[in-house]
Parts: sequence; C-alpha cells; structure tokens
Amino acid sequence: MLSRIQLIDEIKRKKSFLCIGLDPDIEKIPAFLHQYADPVLEFNKRIIDATKDLCVAYKPNAAFYESKGIKGLQSLIDTYQYLPKECLSIIDAKRGDIGNTSDHYAQAFFNEEVTGMGFDAITVTPYMGNDSVTPYLKYDGKWVIILALTSSVGSKDFQYLDTGSGHVYEAVIQKANTWAGADRIMYVVGATKSEEFTNIRKYAPDNFLLVPGVGAQGGSLEDVCKYGITKDCGLLVNSSRGIIYASKGEDFAEAARAEALKLQVQMQEELEKAGVI
Repeated sequence: MLSRIQLIDEIKRKKSFLCIGLDPDIEKIPAFLHQYADPVLEFNKRIIDATKDLCVAYKPNAAFYESKGIKGLQSLIDTYQYLPKECLSIIDAKRGDIGNTSDHYAQAFFNEEVTGMGFDAITVTPYMGNDSVTPYLKYDGKWVIILALTSSVGSKDFQYLDTGSGHVYEAVIQKANTWAGADRIMYVVGATKSEEFTNIRKYAPDNFLLVPGVGAQGGSLEDVCKYGITKDCGLLVNSSRGIIYASKGEDFAEAARAEALKLQVQMQEELEKAGVI
C-alpha cells in the first residue's frame, strides 16, 4: 500500500502526477492481441511496461472487467498483480451501498488474501452517507476516493443543487472531512470544472484530488494546475482513452508511451512552476 508521503515522494521522483486509466474495451484493442490467451491482460501489461516510469498511479475501471464475467474478473485480478508496487493502484468501482454490503465490496477489492486484489484505493459514491464510506476506512492504509464534482453533463442534476448554505458537492466534501483526514480521503473533481477548484480548495486544502477529463473530455491541465495544485502537488490527473488508444496497431504501447510522455513533460513544468520540485 502507498501512503501519502510515499505518493508525494513518487510524484517528485518521477516529476509527474499522471494516473493512467486501464479501461480496455475488447472491441477497441489491437486485433493482433486476440491471439493471446487473455488479450486484455496482454494489452494492459504492455501499456504498463511502456508507461510505468512516467506515471504515479493506475486506475482500472471495474465495469470493463465485470462485464466480461469470470474471464474479465480474472483479467482484473491478474492486472492488479502486475501493477508496479511503487504506483498507487486505484480500482474505479464507484460503489455506494451501506452496511454489510459495503463490507463485502471492501473485502472484494482490499483483501488480497481472499480475492487476489489489494488495491490501494477505491472510488466511492457518498450519497448514502458515512455508512457507504466508513467500511473502506477500516482497512489500514487504504484510500477512499469520494465523488465530489464530476466532469459529466449530469453533474448539474444533483451536485450543484442549493443546500441553503452552498452546493451539494460542497456539503459532501465538508461532511466527508469529518470521517478521515487527507491521508485517507481523496476527492474526484472533473477537469472540466476547473473554475471550481479554487472553491474546492477552501474545503479540501490538503486532500489529493483525482481529476478525470483532461484530453478526450476537453479539460485543461494548465487550468487544473492553476486553480488546484498545492505545495505537495495534491493532484492525480487521469488519462485513459487518450493514452491507451493512441494507436490500434502493433505499436500501440509505443504510442501510449509517447502520449504519456507529453503529459509528463507538461506536468513537470507545472510542478516546477508551483515549487513542488
């Protein structure tokens, strides 16, 4: 498991705060990989090998594996076990249930002895309250990444509702801060919401923010950093499609590396500008 201090050290060492989403669609991966016993695993392994020196986190999205049944679950287990230990491993599961159900979700992704998976962090939907988050915090050293303000169009449906003292997403952050500190809780904030980062930092000055939406969804890395970076960086910027599908040919891993390197170079500039490195 990766602690906050270790994550910050890794960011400084690699001069990067890049998170790569491992969301393999069997219909989109290069055709030649279908000759392998597990095309998805082979795809992931090559992406990881090509990018592990440029990123500090990997984030498989559970849905892309669960939709393939037992074979998909085995691909996820094998992918987790292949991830480099110096990188933060995030399972993007967006679980949101309570009580005994949450306990079992936590065991599924955190208890490596039982399931073969011991991810460092999990994304969680907080709208059923502390009961939907605290079961994950029972696992020492594990991170809970709470959905706060997403990059989706539908974020306006609930996250921006007026509570009388602010928006719902602000209430989520303020309440979640009472459950654990910045060494255990991160927040998901979409890159397309860059104008909100200054406001979010009022409530979460030290928490890491997991930021999807840079690249394919139109978010700006420069704007995210302008409003969201902290003295410890405080950001994990995710890119999935823009990296893993950079090429459909046999050079896909090399193409993925080239795209990851572009982001790493930009991130190094932002880290230097902010005085983090």
